[in-house]
Amino acid sequence: MTAVQKLRSMLADPDKFIACPGVYDGFTARIALQEGVDCLYMTGAGTTMSRLGMADMGIATMNDMKANAEMIANLDPSIPLIADADTGYGGPIMAGRTVAQYIRAGVAGLHLEDQVVNKRCGHLNGKELVSIAEYASRIKAAAMAREKHGDIVIIARTDAFQGYGYDEAIKRLQAAIAEGADVCFLEGVTTREDAERACKELAPTPCLFNNVPGGVSPDFGVKECRELGYKLAIFPCLAFEMVYPAVRKAVQQLKTTGNVGPAEENGRRYGPRELFQVCGLDGMIGFDQAAGGNSYAKGA
Repeated sequence: MTAVQKLRSMLADPDKFIACPGVYDGFTARIALQEGVDCLYMTGAGTTMSRLGMADMGIATMNDMKANAEMIANLDPSIPLIADADTGYGGPIMAGRTVAQYIRAGVAGLHLEDQVVNKRCGHLNGKELVSIAEYASRIKAAAMAREKHGDIVIIARTDAFQGYGYDEAIKRLQAAIAEGADVCFLEGVTTREDAERACKELAPTPCLFNNVPGGVSPDFGVKECRELGYKLAIFPCLAFEMVYPAVRKAVQQLKTTGNVGPAEENGRRYGPRELFQVCGLDGMIGFDQAAGGNSYAKGA
């Protein structure tokens, strides 16, 4: 099966829950793939911070996001990648172009939201939204592009809950379903009761939960998500939340002691070979040798 077929199969399996670790570059994606995950999630916040060194305030362009998604999706094309596509980066024509580009990049699923184009992270305050009609047109444009260019799972995200309330958020997601959305993403839900209610009211369309520690939503894990009726969950901060304290600690050690201590309490350090192996060193050498190359005849 293709990646998108595999994602659709998992969504259709009544016994399957999809937990997607958030990755933001090739190395974090390779680490997750090494652990045998079913699906990856490319975080927009992590992409913006890693590629641009800036906060997630609507700064990344479609080209920034698509380039990162294409690289990650093709590290292992058999593993589905769900990628943030923000607002679609413009009107219907641009939203359709974004979907077409993501399809060509090998992305299995993407989510589109109802914020204005100059958006911000869903767990910050002061978000502005487009009208429900404009939001529906984004989803319709995405579905039209999918029909023309190939398959992709369309995830409709609304940020209406915080500023406009539950009923308006559900109304927007129902409008998105009517225009062809496959999955619903109610951003910023704050209680178990509203989460469970949304999953029931939007059924049979599967719902996605966004796990953002320190954000506005509860820290629901896989067990809680299953109980509430969610079909999948993304953990966008998984990689960069862990990287931040580790790298910060190492830099502090270098400044204070003149050297870097072990990353783990057991005192183990990681050399280049092991780290390169995570990123395909052995397979690359094997490919070179199978093709008749001799660059690594004496090893590496």
